[in-house]
Amino acid sequence: MSADVPLVPREILFGNPERDQPSLSPDGRRLAWLAPDDGVLNVWVGGADLSDARVVTADRDRGIHTVAWAHDGRHLLYVQDAGGDENWRLHAVDLEGGGDRDLTPFDDVQARVVALDKRFPDDVLVGLNRDRPELHDVYRLHLPTGELTKVLENPGFVGFVVDTQLRVRAGLAPTEDGGMSIMVRDGEDDPWRTLLEVGHEDALGTGPIAFDRDGGNLLCISSVGANASELVRIDLAKGDQDVIAADPRYDVADVRLHPDTLEVEWVSFLRERVHHEPLDEAVQADLAFLADAEHGEVAVLGEDHADTTWVVGYRRDDGPARYHLYDRRARELTFLFEDRPALGGYDLARMEPFSLTARDGLELHGYLTAPHGAEPRGLPTVLLVHGGPWARDTWGYHPEVQWLANRGYLVLQVNFRGSTGYGKDFLNAGDRQWGEAMHTDLLDTVDWAVEQGHADPDLVAIYGGSYGGYAALAGVTFTPDRFACAVDLVGPSNLKTLIESVPPYWAPMIAQFHNRVGNPETEEAFLWERSPLSKADQVARPLLIAQGANDPRVKQAESEQFVAALTEQGIDHEYLLFEDEGHGFVKPENKMRFYAATESFLAKHLGGRQEP
Repeated sequence: MSADVPLVPREILFGNPERDQPSLSPDGRRLAWLAPDDGVLNVWVGGADLSDARVVTADRDRGIHTVAWAHDGRHLLYVQDAGGDENWRLHAVDLEGGGDRDLTPFDDVQARVVALDKRFPDDVLVGLNRDRPELHDVYRLHLPTGELTKVLENPGFVGFVVDTQLRVRAGLAPTEDGGMSIMVRDGEDDPWRTLLEVGHEDALGTGPIAFDRDGGNLLCISSVGANASELVRIDLAKGDQDVIAADPRYDVADVRLHPDTLEVEWVSFLRERVHHEPLDEAVQADLAFLADAEHGEVAVLGEDHADTTWVVGYRRDDGPARYHLYDRRARELTFLFEDRPALGGYDLARMEPFSLTARDGLELHGYLTAPHGAEPRGLPTVLLVHGGPWARDTWGYHPEVQWLANRGYLVLQVNFRGSTGYGKDFLNAGDRQWGEAMHTDLLDTVDWAVEQGHADPDLVAIYGGSYGGYAALAGVTFTPDRFACAVDLVGPSNLKTLIESVPPYWAPMIAQFHNRVGNPETEEAFLWERSPLSKADQVARPLLIAQGANDPRVKQAESEQFVAALTEQGIDHEYLLFEDEGHGFVKPENKMRFYAATESFLAKHLGGRQEP
């Protein structure tokens, strides 16, 4: 890339945002948002025009990363864990009486917000795994007093849907064969019954969304009888289904309901970019106006109780996120802020979609980002592999992508088989393909980039977190000559120990892991064959490994056993352990340390630029 393109400092890319996550109060008069206080993200509140801003929390450790208004307009809610252990506690900040209350002060218990409803402004439904670590029972939390009352002894659900009376009347229950059942009941004293049961092939593409206003119909996402997941309405009494919205190739990604009538206003499909399909004429003009008003993808993030003012955000690939208030009656945007305005002073790269055909004929889609001002010809390249793996890469600003492109690398992101969003055939094509076809999809993507002339075949790194970390380890063990170097962040090295040590609240879904990855009880040899640890002695290229000590998903042992094997074989490597982090890094000082080390590592082995 051109030497006159300035380096974007890591602090701007990976440090705290200046402001983020605006949330509008129910009366539309105030905003809450996240911003640093003494270098740590905290909750701030002010007028809807950001006037009279004041900080209302006092975190001095990991920072606060979510904020939402309770419907009473008095309390702000957020969750916090300790050191990345994901045992979230629900907190409430009282803006009138003052004080920050821990509403779920239980050790080794994870709190999940199940439902908030404007018709019950003083109450929140919360899931807590106090009695059984593997299952969250549902409690009604009364905000004025903090009183918790159990309203549902969980019969085996991993998700819940409430009706307009704040009653839990639908649940998603995993089946022993890896499928899913949508269970419903007519009232809190009525028995549960099966509304829809699907097998393994439809399990990740099916689930309940919301009841309609009178509670007689249930909106669901379903891939039954279709490749891509559709939005369907199921009559609870008759079992009849109506398809509300569908795309032949792409799954329904999001659904917007009217906050009062609960009618579907629009459905979103995540193609190469997000597409919002209006189903209610009342919002067509709003969506058209918002689409034309700013560059980037628009998302409606919240609204006041009157539904006349929306908080909207615009995501771009080459700049910070921009937030506005949208007056629906005047059809007018009022700019609030950008999350990282300092990015505006730098030339950022554009993200371009691409597609290719894998060796077995499967079509793959991804995103290519070249350094700003550089032709994508013969460049040192980083294959950035997404986590999950049941997730996908998307278009838009990505700090790691911009960082790598700014340092002179071509960035490749591909949605390999097993990624979500492209229908169940593509998703299920990844079953039992860890280290096999999922890995050859990555290799085929690199080959495509080389054949197109974009990538230098001798200077390609593989880098990722979680499943992407596994892919990085697989890259330097199963195919030790294909990559110049690798970076693994919280990646599993042994599939048997990974599955045997999942968090207890994942236990109800263990059959999904058995079907999609393998069963440790009956397929130990198969899982060992697909585990990078089994071929640790094959590592011949530089490798950087980073791990959070408190990670509940990919335990510290996953990295430690691989590092031990490398050490025993006398294989050179770098290992970074973060004692106060979990599955990924949150604290700015830890992110700075990790990205500085990774930047130096890549510069050494690929020849890119680096910030001193």
